[in-house]
Amino acid sequence: MSLCVIQVAVLLVTFFCSHVEGKRDPITYCGACRALVDELQHEIRKVNPSKTIDVGSFRISPDGTQVQNKVALVKSEVYLTEVLESICEKMDDYSLYYDPKTKEKSFKRFAPRDSEDLPSLDFNNFQFNPVDGSPLKFACEHVVEEHDEEILSLVTQEASNFAYKLCTEIAGFCKDIPHSEL
Repeated sequence: MSLCVIQVAVLLVTFFCSHVEGKRDPITYCGACRALVDELQHEIRKVNPSKTIDVGSFRISPDGTQVQNKVALVKSEVYLTEVLESICEKMDDYSLYYDPKTKEKSFKRFAPRDSEDLPSLDFNNFQFNPVDGSPLKFACEHVVEEHDEEILSLVTQEASNFAYKLCTEIAGFCKDIPHSEL
């Protein structure tokens, strides 16, 4: 009898454990999405807008012609995919920031980019945690993996309010997070 009860208990625990999903921290996922957009827009601004790339079929038609189009490099799937593959590495330059005035927590960039000066931020309000530094990177990778097609589409359409459209309307990560920077 006790063996039967133990087996039933093990089955119930196994069933419930397999149906529990990890809870996403809304501040982390919203911050990762916003940081991803910020980094992507920075990478796009670094490229000469007149640079183009040939896209299209490399097949030769029966009449001997080849159909190819020139597209702005920053709007090409090849370029954007390459940027998205490494963009989450830049999440190490962000940390949780506590705004003492609004009492809001959000992720902000604390490290300067290539030729930028150090941002004028109060580093006392940052919560640096070297042990727990990967959640933002993990969340970024999740955003890229789940929404890569939408990201490509928004960039090629030159969508206004890119961060709001991706992070709030499409992914829904920031819909319950008040933030003035979107």
